[in-house]
Amino acid sequence: MTATGAADASGGESPGDPRGVLAAALGEIAAGACLLDESGRIIVANAAAEEVLGRSAAELVGRDAHELLHRDRHGAPTPRAHCALRKAALAGRTAQSDGEWALHGDGSLLRLSWLATPYARGGGTPATLVLFHPYEPVYPASGSSARITTPLSELERLALLAETTTTLTSTLDVDEALNRLVGLVVPRLADWAVIDLIREPDEVWRTAVVRAEGDALVHVEDLEGPMPPVPEQSPMPLSRALRGESSALAGPETYQGLPDSGIALEQRRLFETTGMHSAVIAPIRGLREVLGALTLGRSERPEVFTGADVALLEDITRRAGLALANARLYQRQRKVAETMQRHLLPQLPTVPGLGMAARYLPAPDASHVGGDWYDAFMLRDGVLALAIGDVVGHDLDAAAGMAQLRNMLRAYAWSQRGPVSEIVDWLDQASLHIAEVSMATLVFGRMTVWDDGRCELSWSNAGHPPPLLVTHDGVAQYLTEGHGVLLGLGPHKARTGRAEAKVELPPGSTLLLYTDGLIEEPGRSIDEGLDRLRRHAAALAHRSVESFADELLQRARPAQNEDDVALLALRIPG
Repeated sequence: MTATGAADASGGESPGDPRGVLAAALGEIAAGACLLDESGRIIVANAAAEEVLGRSAAELVGRDAHELLHRDRHGAPTPRAHCALRKAALAGRTAQSDGEWALHGDGSLLRLSWLATPYARGGGTPATLVLFHPYEPVYPASGSSARITTPLSELERLALLAETTTTLTSTLDVDEALNRLVGLVVPRLADWAVIDLIREPDEVWRTAVVRAEGDALVHVEDLEGPMPPVPEQSPMPLSRALRGESSALAGPETYQGLPDSGIALEQRRLFETTGMHSAVIAPIRGLREVLGALTLGRSERPEVFTGADVALLEDITRRAGLALANARLYQRQRKVAETMQRHLLPQLPTVPGLGMAARYLPAPDASHVGGDWYDAFMLRDGVLALAIGDVVGHDLDAAAGMAQLRNMLRAYAWSQRGPVSEIVDWLDQASLHIAEVSMATLVFGRMTVWDDGRCELSWSNAGHPPPLLVTHDGVAQYLTEGHGVLLGLGPHKARTGRAEAKVELPPGSTLLLYTDGLIEEPGRSIDEGLDRLRRHAAALAHRSVESFADELLQRARPAQNEDDVALLALRIPG
């Protein structure tokens, strides 16, 4: 059909028929144009419509426009109830839409932008004029933070879900997991991401309000922070999501009515500040509890969220919930282990003239907290007992094993007056049968101050890094004598007795006992770590013992440290 030959549903045409006049007028329009009758059938179509749709007049005129053309993004027919154009035609009002999908004549999908408006036909019969053209996204001006993305295909959605699983489960840090979650959905799915987390049963915290700005993600801190309590009966989308009841679509109009809670007021402020015109909200659920809610919003791109987006977000938040629950569990375990460790580590005794400082730093990774320990206590004969050790294992098991080992060592050291090597040997045998410790390293020593002021150290080393002695003049050397195998080897170790050694500690010198977290670093040898520690300790020889301990941790601790660190420094009277 051409604009000069008007065709209608009956197949007739007349030079005086208003439809012929209309067809001639539509022929002057560059965009595709169709006239629909009250039932949605195509009455007139111009040449541009034939070209855009890839269909001839014979294929268009007389056909139901919705059944012939309207499809979803996957190519499936859409229900009439979801057709925005049909709703506008029935209501007799003007409407427009960007990004609707139509079936092209060659079987491919075509994305269209359209405008529909009522048209008065001859005799007053209602009709609808539809103007349309291929969808062209409006890209932001240079320097704008807006992004336009095309809808995800089914394959891209599956890839996103797989990426969500691998990305979120590869970290045990809650904050890192949240940052990764935001990076997965912005700007791929939305212009904004909002995360609300439930910290306590009655406390909600707006943890993140993030927008895409170029290639960066920017937090809007004014919108973050504490939130009002979750109302028990509120039907509003965020309240329902935070109760774990359902996901929902939302827009600024959702929160324009009389607010039913403080959360509704915060949501109104969120929409007004961000300019979001469409949002989707889904609960974040763990295995046994609701952890929070994720909101995605669009302000720059024109597309509104659909039911398919709700289903996709639910899949994402389901995976995010499991990852966050796992990360929270590890952080709670870390906190318990660290707290237990700190409470189990002793207060240092006061010895006149002798300076002492102890430090403990937990590992950055929760899976490495719990095994390192130190001890210093006075024996009944006035001798100072010293110990530093590391229990093999992680978290609560290692912390509990450390406590057992330390208490047994104290009991043996207090009750036995034999050599330090015998006490370590008794402790080794007991660890196999009494304590729940698989293996451990240990340095145990006695420090004796004689009447003439001399200070002597006797010690036995069970597989632990050697003590470091630094003179007041900065000469540092490792005490490598008295070394033997670690505790817990049982029948596999040679029963030749443990070694011990003695040394006189120069006045004003510093004795350092430490764990391997201070010297071990991935990709570097132990010798490099020992040399680094020796040089830094020598440089700090004139510092007070407290400053010595602090600065040594700051300078010598490896940048890529993955273990906890304990150290015990003693300043000999000078």
